[in-house]
Amino acid sequence: MQTIFRAIYEIGKVFIIFVLCTFLFYYVIKALHQEYEKLDRYDVPQGSAVKVFHQEDNDLWERLNIFFRLGE
Repeated sequence: MQTIFRAIYEIGKVFIIFVLCTFLFYYVIKALHQEYEKLDRYDVPQGSAVKVFHQEDNDLWERLNIFFRLGE
């Protein structure tokens, strides 16, 4: 009978530790999310960074060639 109570006690300890670690993990991930949410992804590049947005004007045959060659 004592072994059953000891087993229940050990299972209870593991369950409590699991729940505590789960809550800790959740709140750490939540804090990291809030920290990175504040960063603006669309800031103006600083330093020697170059903003690239201009697309080359390829003629129709070159675009078709790329389409068939790469399958895009």
